[in-house]
Amino acid sequence: MIQRDGAQTSLWQGNVPPYITTSRAERKTVYDVVIVGGGITGLTTGLLLQEAGKQCLIVEANDLGFGTTGGTTAHLNTLLDTPYYVIAKNFGEDNAKHVAHATAEALNLIRNNVNRFNIDCGYQEADAFLFAQDADQEKELEKIRQTSADAGLQIDYIQDIPVNVPFTKAVRAAGQAKFNPLEYIHGIAKAFEAAGGTILQQCRVINVTEDDTMKVATTAGVFSSVDVVYATHIPPGINLLHLRCAPYRSYAMAVTLEDDAYPEDLSYDMYDPYHYYRTQIVKGQPYLIIGGEDHKTGMEENTEKCFRTLEAHARKHFKIREVAYRWSSQYFEPTDGLPYIGYLPGHDDHIYVASGYGGNGMTFGTVAAQLLKCIILKENATLEKLFDPNRIKPVAGFTNFVTHNTDVVKEIFGKLFSADELRQLGDLAPGEGKLVSYHDKKVALYRDDAGKFYALNPTCTHMGCDVKWNQTERSWDCPCHGARYNYDGKVITGPADADLEALVLSSENAKVV
Repeated sequence: MIQRDGAQTSLWQGNVPPYITTSRAERKTVYDVVIVGGGITGLTTGLLLQEAGKQCLIVEANDLGFGTTGGTTAHLNTLLDTPYYVIAKNFGEDNAKHVAHATAEALNLIRNNVNRFNIDCGYQEADAFLFAQDADQEKELEKIRQTSADAGLQIDYIQDIPVNVPFTKAVRAAGQAKFNPLEYIHGIAKAFEAAGGTILQQCRVINVTEDDTMKVATTAGVFSSVDVVYATHIPPGINLLHLRCAPYRSYAMAVTLEDDAYPEDLSYDMYDPYHYYRTQIVKGQPYLIIGGEDHKTGMEENTEKCFRTLEAHARKHFKIREVAYRWSSQYFEPTDGLPYIGYLPGHDDHIYVASGYGGNGMTFGTVAAQLLKCIILKENATLEKLFDPNRIKPVAGFTNFVTHNTDVVKEIFGKLFSADELRQLGDLAPGEGKLVSYHDKKVALYRDDAGKFYALNPTCTHMGCDVKWNQTERSWDCPCHGARYNYDGKVITGPADADLEALVLSSENAKVV
C-alpha cells in the first residue's frame, strides 16, 4: 500500500503499490529543470519537458501520489467548480472560452497519454450531470448552462440523471472523463523515466537558492538546475500566494452496493458544499465514490461528524453493502476562481509554481503542465497572462518573497512531565489529540494507541498560526495556510517545511482549552 498524507486510506492508495524508480539522481549533473512534487502536475510537466529535450529531475518527499493526487476522487472536468459566469465576470467572456478550451485540451492530453503509453488506469469517458433541487438552484443552473454553452461546452437539459436522488431540473455536459489517478501517474512516471528523466522519492527539498545555477538542497544532497518548478499543491516557505489560496478539506468514501446499481457517469448536486458521485472499477470490483462535506481546513472541530453526515446522505439514496474506504483530502481555493500558474511571485525568472486548483486538481494539474512547458520552452503561451500568479495585487506591507523556515525559533519552556501528570492535562483517550493550556501557553498534546504522549508547540512553523487537531486523519492542521503535521509534529504537507517543536514541559496547573 502506498503512503498517504493522513491516517485514512483512499481507494487508490489502498490498492496501488508504491512506484519503484528505475533512474538514479546524479549530484554532478546540472539539470535543465528540477520539479518539486510527484503528483499529476509534477509528473506531467516532467514528461512534457523531457520529451521536448530537457533533462529533468522530479523530487518527491514521500511516494509518488502521496498527497492530493492520491486523495482526489479523480473527476476529469471541463464543467468546473468555478462557474463560467464567474470566470466571465472576473476575466471576460473571451477568457472564459480560453479556460474551457484549455481544460478540454488537458482532458485530450490525458486520453492521449493513456492510449500512447497503454496505461491501465480504468480511464473512461463520461458525461457530467448537474442537477437542481429547488427553484433557487434552478435559476443558478440556467446561468451555469447558458454561460458554459457560451464558453464552448456541449451542455443541454436532460430528463434523467444517473443517480437515484430527487431533482427538479438537470443538465448534461459531454466530454468529461474519470480514471484511477495513481495508476495514471505511475504510467506517466514510467514513460518519463523511459524518456531519460530521473525520479527521486523519499527526498524532501530543504531550500532553493539562486547562484549561477539554481541550487536545490535536499535530504539527499544538493542538485543544480537552470529552472525549478514547485508542483507541491502550494509552494513551500512564505509567499504572496499563501494569502491568496484558502485551504479546504473534502471528504469521500468508496462503497459497494447491494443492488449493483452503479452509476456510469459523473453527477453533482448544487448545495454548498455540494455532493458528487461516480463509479470506478478497481481490481474487478466496482465502487461508488461519494464526496462532499467540504470545510476550511482546521475549522471543523469534529471531523468524524463529516464522515457520519456523508455516510447518512449516501445511505439515504443508495443501498450500501459496505463502506470499503473513507478518506479526506486537501485542496486550495484561489481568491478569483482560477489557478495560479507561471512565475512564482517575487521571481521573474527560473522559479515557477502551479497552485490554487480548487476542486478540479486533475484537470488543472494537466493544464498547468501544458502551460509551464510552453513558458519554460519560450513557446507562445497564450494563457500565460490569464493564469499568471503575479496578477494578484500585493498586500500593503507584504514583500513578495519565498524563504524556507530552516531557522525556526524554539521555545522550550520547562521540564519533562511523567505520564500521570500528562494525563491530568487532557484526559486523552488513545488516538486522541487536543490543545491544552499550561501556564498561559498552549500545548498540542496527543496520546497514541499504546498510551505514549507527545507534547508539541502548536505554533505552525510557516507563519505562526495555531494548528488544530484533525481526529480522523490524526494530524495537526493549520487553518491559516494549510500546513499539516503528523501527531509527532513531523511535516506531512507544506507550505511549512520545518517540524513542530517537540516540547519539554513542567507539570502543574494545566487545563484543556
